[in-house]
Amino acid sequence: MNTFLIILFVIIILIVALGIIYIHFYNKINDTIIRVNEAENRIDNNLRDKYDILNKCVTLIKSKVELDDKAFKELASLKAKRLSNFELDRLLVNSYNELISVYENNKELRDSDELYKSMKQLELIDEELITLRKYYNGNITEYNRMIKRIPTLIIAKIKKYEERMFYDLKNMNDNDYEDFKL
Repeated sequence: MNTFLIILFVIIILIVALGIIYIHFYNKINDTIIRVNEAENRIDNNLRDKYDILNKCVTLIKSKVELDDKAFKELASLKAKRLSNFELDRLLVNSYNELISVYENNKELRDSDELYKSMKQLELIDEELITLRKYYNGNITEYNRMIKRIPTLIIAKIKKYEERMFYDLKNMNDNDYEDFKL
């Protein structure tokens, strides 16, 4: 009877220890997921702000100078499209570059205080986006590493966590080398 109690006690201790280990690593993965989601939300908000300010700038520019019909066509079509943050970011960068080109090539636009303030807001948003992308990618690296290593691999399999892409959509595990072009 004494041996039975000892074996039962050892089994209970092992179950409790495994439970504590499971909870520890599960929380570690979830902390990383929370940080990734937080970064995604902040990136999303910044991209929305950037889109709104770009539209405001385009409206200001069109009220001051004559532009051809092709100018800012891509930006105007964005609202109708369903895009991921990755795609939206790339398209907004193109529109921002177009805006800078028009702004710098026209003295009348450079003299506009309102447009100047909006351009400064866009610069601040871009700086924050750069920081957020680095933060996001750092946490994605940590997350992807955790779901590939034991013991967190076991938890990832149980919870069906899958590898996630870096912010720039680069997949390190495929044979597509085109996604590494800038």
